Amino acid sequence: MSMTGTMKAVAKVGARPGAELIEAPIPTPGPGEVLVKVKVSAICGTDVHIYSWDPWAQSRIKPPLIFGHEFCGTVVELGQGVKGAAVGDFVSVETHFTCGICRYCRTGRGHICEAVKIVGVDRDGCFAEYVTVPAENLWVWDTEVDPEIAAIQDPYGNAVHTALACDLVGKRVLITGVGPIGLAAVLIAKQVGALQVICTDVSPYRLEMARKMGADAAINVRDEDMAEAIHAATSGRGVDVLLEMSGSESAINGGLAALVKGGEAALLGIPARPVTIDLADAVIFKGAQLYGINGRKMFETWYQGQALLEAGLNLKSLITHRFDFTQMDEAMELMKTGQCGKIVIYPNGSDT
Repeated sequence: MSMTGTMKAVAKVGARPGAELIEAPIPTPGPGEVLVKVKVSAICGTDVHIYSWDPWAQSRIKPPLIFGHEFCGTVVELGQGVKGAAVGDFVSVETHFTCGICRYCRTGRGHICEAVKIVGVDRDGCFAEYVTVPAENLWVWDTEVDPEIAAIQDPYGNAVHTALACDLVGKRVLITGVGPIGLAAVLIAKQVGALQVICTDVSPYRLEMARKMGADAAINVRDEDMAEAIHAATSGRGVDVLLEMSGSESAINGGLAALVKGGEAALLGIPARPVTIDLADAVIFKGAQLYGINGRKMFETWYQGQALLEAGLNLKSLITHRFDFTQMDEAMELMKTGQCGKIVIYPNGSDT
């Protein structure tokens, strides 16, 4: 029997900045879907775009919409024809819902599906007590996991996909941009055997987090010349791998300039506008390899990510603040300042 009644949710109710705490009907899972009771969710930069109602949000979001897409919870109801999931399963969710029939999906590349839909962007999301998702998108945990860690598998998966696109073992690695994904990449690079991890950013707060997570050098490019600082940190050798997380034109160009001949670069950061790159000197003459990173490989990245966690990688230090639905405005404003790591949200208050 389907659940009935209403639930608390945080929604974009109109085409304007902000969000509202609302009562909404508990959704009913359709064929192939499940209903998940949300235990913990987390705020992503995308959510801040939606909350702020910037040009991207205005072009993409169609209010009213319950937003949010990073979460974990428990399966409480199954739709018709569901396989591979059971009521009571504790799950995280791959939030890119693929069509399954395009050329990319049919050749194992669903992460670049041409008709992808994203929970909390194209359909109601997880800033709610309950959310429906396709059963095929569930990651059912078969090992003990901290719910706060289970809630941030989306950004962690981005970091895993980006970092493991390149060979990091014994390499000097530069991470440009140490928001939460860049910070997770620091942990991953150190875990898999990078020789040296260097980080750049403009936030003293996050650079200090990077140092605490094991970065060998943390460079504030607002205060230091990026090229000179990397030259000094590597004794003039340069870096073997660039993991670009910022989307900043200066960071992209600075990172490529620091790259050795034959080096690799994985690019995840999204520039706000087109960027200019000296392809001849920065890429072609160097014989460099560039990888564009979009989301997570389904589900190769998930298996890799869980394996790293089971091997001892600890993401807990990424999480710096906890709020509940009634404090969403405060949480969003904190995100805008950058004086935080990951912020997690509890529907009914923190139970940690």
